[in-house]
Amino acid sequence: MAAAQEPLSVIDWLSDTVAEQNSVPFANQEDPVANSAAIEQITVTPLDAPSPDGVGLLPSAITGLPRDLWGQSESTTLVRLIQEFPLEGLPAVQDLFHRILLAELAPPLDASSKGELLQARVDALLARGEVDEASALLDRAGSNAPEMFRRAFDVSLLTGDENRACARLRATPGISPSFPVRIFCLARSGDWNAAALTLRTGEALGHLKPAEVNLLSRFLDSELFEGEPPLARPDTPSPLTFRMLEAIGEPIPSATLPLAFAHADLRSTAGWKARITAAERLARLDAIPSNRLLGIYSERLPAASGDVWDRIDAIQAFDTAYRARDPGAVADYLPVAWTAMRSSGLATSFADLYGKGLSTLPLTGKTQSLAFRIGLMTPDYEEIALKAKPLTPMDRFLIRLAQGLPPANTVNTPLAKAIVDGFAGPSQSLPEGLQNKLNGNRLGEALLDSLAMVPTSSNGDLNDLTSALVFLRKTGLEDVARQTSLQLMLADLSS
Repeated sequence: MAAAQEPLSVIDWLSDTVAEQNSVPFANQEDPVANSAAIEQITVTPLDAPSPDGVGLLPSAITGLPRDLWGQSESTTLVRLIQEFPLEGLPAVQDLFHRILLAELAPPLDASSKGELLQARVDALLARGEVDEASALLDRAGSNAPEMFRRAFDVSLLTGDENRACARLRATPGISPSFPVRIFCLARSGDWNAAALTLRTGEALGHLKPAEVNLLSRFLDSELFEGEPPLARPDTPSPLTFRMLEAIGEPIPSATLPLAFAHADLRSTAGWKARITAAERLARLDAIPSNRLLGIYSERLPAASGDVWDRIDAIQAFDTAYRARDPGAVADYLPVAWTAMRSSGLATSFADLYGKGLSTLPLTGKTQSLAFRIGLMTPDYEEIALKAKPLTPMDRFLIRLAQGLPPANTVNTPLAKAIVDGFAGPSQSLPEGLQNKLNGNRLGEALLDSLAMVPTSSNGDLNDLTSALVFLRKTGLEDVARQTSLQLMLADLSS
């Protein structure tokens, strides 16, 4: 839960899908050759075309965010805040950031038809491995702008739908594909002769790098290169390069690549170990449902021992006891399974799967206390807290915190004090920077700032934590404030 925060670097692995404007269009598109001397009909695009920045998947009724969240904020500022937002952190913080990325909101006042804010949102989703959500956003936008097309094309490749990627290319007017993309799609459509001719033309004109020529040549006819040494693996392959290397039998393990590529190893054609590794990477950032991770864990019995296999063995044994509703067996296997998942950064997935159910079992002693704390990591934390029987002062503090009323002097730690201060009351003042943004109708900007202020452990800036909690509660995000506080306290107890 308390993984180190890392800022989102600029997405540098997108395919060079779109060529220069003076390039030859795709073969299936109409050639720009005049058939007569008559004046051509001119297509006019209004300069005030609506911006795609307002596109979203979740309405305000679901997100709980006002439609005018961005207010008077400038697009460049919002883009920067989204790009710099930490990739990892507390689940409650990341969940709210995820809602912001998917929210249907009024675009910023200075938004353009290029959709820079939408691009930043899509890139943030891709960086977190949320390929399906990125695809849905792009589909909803329906924009044919080159930068939107690049992302939509690559998302189709990442999800294994190459035919859709090429169909999108043929259906998008005004897009001049780069030579590698044109050759790839001609081959996918079965026109191998045209693909080979285009390859030779691109090489002769100097539009292809030597590495691209080598890869495309093998992609078009791998039998000609039997016995040849494998191609050098690029450090940062694009989705197009990744798919072509896979097609010629020289796949790159997704474990060494950005998270979005991990979806390739979730397919049934991948080995079990590769599927486990990919699923765990994605689950750590909540990019796949916890049930999918459990399904992959449960496919077979581990045939070896060691880190990942011991973890799967522990989960399988616990899951059997849990499904049997056997309190004695759960007491035996829960500590081992919990330790295995927590130490590998999968505590949230474990809580999602078992937290609420554990609260209904007649457990006692240390097992009861552990099950109670796991339950507090779920969205049902308040219901679980109201039914719990406190065994220690810490339990009493957590129960009251779950109700938004953390008591002072019950637990005397710097973290607990910072949380108590954050819940002290509505009269608390905000830091000047956040207050000025609220006064200036820049609520969304202030919200992103406050979320980035939340530390991931008790070793962080606790004054920032107090300020963030005050802000969240003042702006109606009480549930986020409570979950954030609980997750920090529980992470501190587990460290």
